Amino acid sequence: MFEILFLGTSASAPSAHRGLSSHIVSHNEYRFLVDCGEGTQRQILQSGKGFKRLTRALITHGHLDHILGLGGLLSTFLRWEAIEEFEVFGSRGALERVKVLLYDVVLRGKKTPMPLHLVEITPGVIFEAEDFTVTAFSVSHGRADSLGYVFEEKARRPFLAEKADALGVPFGPERKALVSGEAITLADGKRIMPEDVLGDWEKGSKLVLVGDAGRTDNLIEVCKDADAVVIESTYLDEEADMASQFSHLTARMGAELAKKAGVKKLILTHISRRYRGRDVLAEAQTIFQNTVVARDFDTFVIKKEN
Repeated sequence: MFEILFLGTSASAPSAHRGLSSHIVSHNEYRFLVDCGEGTQRQILQSGKGFKRLTRALITHGHLDHILGLGGLLSTFLRWEAIEEFEVFGSRGALERVKVLLYDVVLRGKKTPMPLHLVEITPGVIFEAEDFTVTAFSVSHGRADSLGYVFEEKARRPFLAEKADALGVPFGPERKALVSGEAITLADGKRIMPEDVLGDWEKGSKLVLVGDAGRTDNLIEVCKDADAVVIESTYLDEEADMASQFSHLTARMGAELAKKAGVKKLILTHISRRYRGRDVLAEAQTIFQNTVVARDFDTFVIKKEN
């Protein structure tokens, strides 16, 4: 299960009700900041989430509406917030701009009280924990060196408690060992194998964050069967030519992607000030019904749907 909190949902410039692109994705004790538009640190404070364990930022691309907030965030870390380390992941193109912002504008020769790492990444697995992975993939967005991110739980075999009860497996380390794939021997000498108490393999939840994009035909495979896809919707179909000119998507294009990829839920963000959220939603829902338009501070729990 993943949780995504939307901190900013506006396109290019903030509006009275929407901040610039930024989200927090959480899984157990892990937290990832995805993009960091201007004003993100204030949104974090207003959300009540705070900065604890927010040590990793994943940048989709280097456009200013997605990175400017890193300057203020680092400045806050320098003066007010104690944090163990701060890692910024992104493509080479994105990190070139981030480096100038952080080192030339904010730091200007000063040292940080915590390790600061700019981690250049390419498509592939960029983070792996015991039960989930984060994978980067390429996104077409004009000349920007852009990446999207897949958060996916590892497949697992559910523990069948009723079978364990019937076999006399006690509660405690014995059950933990079986879940880990280890055989155990009971007090009466009976040998219990993991397959005796584990069910069939089940896929975990899958959350895909695309960010800004100019086309979707190259995203179908990476979004396939996702429990949720978060993608931009800067334009409506009536201005599809302008969307193409600036390498952005319409609500219709995002919905068509969700339908083709067999997505369970579509979450649209990066909304232009020229549109009302309900108009964006109406266009998408004519094609893909299970669509929502995210607002600042909306939170969604993404879990595997059977």
